[in-house]
Amino acid sequence: RKRWSFTREGMYVVSVEEECGSSLIDELMELTSQSLCQLEIKEHFNIIKEIGRGKYGRVLLVTHRCKGTPMALKVLPKASTKLHGFLREYCISLHLSCHPCIVGLFGIAFQSNEHYGFAQELVTGRDLFAIIQPRVGIPECAVKRCAIQISCALEFIHQRGLVHRDIKPENILLLDTQCRCVKLADFGLTQRQGTFIRFISGTLPYMAPELCTMVLEEGQTEVKVPPLRVEPTLDTWAFGVLLFCILTGFFPWERCNDSDDFYEEFVDWRRSLKKTPVPSQWKRFTPVCMQMFRRMLALDPSERCSVGEVKGYVGKDWVRAKDANGWVGENGEVSTSTPSPCRSSCSDEH
Repeated sequence: RKRWSFTREGMYVVSVEEECGSSLIDELMELTSQSLCQLEIKEHFNIIKEIGRGKYGRVLLVTHRCKGTPMALKVLPKASTKLHGFLREYCISLHLSCHPCIVGLFGIAFQSNEHYGFAQELVTGRDLFAIIQPRVGIPECAVKRCAIQISCALEFIHQRGLVHRDIKPENILLLDTQCRCVKLADFGLTQRQGTFIRFISGTLPYMAPELCTMVLEEGQTEVKVPPLRVEPTLDTWAFGVLLFCILTGFFPWERCNDSDDFYEEFVDWRRSLKKTPVPSQWKRFTPVCMQMFRRMLALDPSERCSVGEVKGYVGKDWVRAKDANGWVGENGEVSTSTPSPCRSSCSDEH
């Protein structure tokens, strides 16, 4: 059951009373393309400052010239943005924005001479990346508050047949520094479950191993593996890496392939039957926490847990005690070796 209305800004807004499939996104994109209004940003908004910048566009803090309403304006240059991609991001964001742990939208989308843009809820706090102390992380209690809210947002997304595809600290916005209220943002890479990826250029530490096999190396015209089907398990893996990062302040590895020693050490442990010791950078975690990571970071996507399972682990301790020499392991061994600290990064894919 769907209800459609037409706003003063000339945009269709949909109210969804039951779970809808991808056909709703297609319908919303078609309606939005027909009603996309033409306006110049500075004529309708007072630009206060830039509050975010990425490879695909910028986010501006603005106020509406007539009403004075503060909002975040995401603007994407037409020179590097296809209309279909803009419509997809906007309509998916609008479709999901009713969830309390997802950034809300105002239902305003437009084009100027040089940009496409849409207005979203202004989250006045920082993003999660900004509060991570390198090689320290953030307090376990705050991590668990994040974990519950992010898992709820991802469950909501997955139930609607979508996969976020870009889970990282920069895309988790904070309403307070204690992570009591966080919101998932940026749906520029979100895809429908079942979509196929042909290749990607470059890797990120959050990318699952099956996605890293899709890298188009320099000089190659095509990858050697079949197209990859997008599934929620890609988000599960990225969510697991994110939890590791905010608990520790560093990445577990740089990339999921055999050129990365830290990843290979993890693979050897993951495939062993309790014969290989826990990799040094993982020894700070309790057995219960390691069980959670085993479920989230299963090498075989079909064996990964759903994102909602994380909520079943938050009542247990995740991090061991620490003495003057480092993190004390189960048999008294001490861990001091760590990979690279967390940093911001991006990549291309098709």
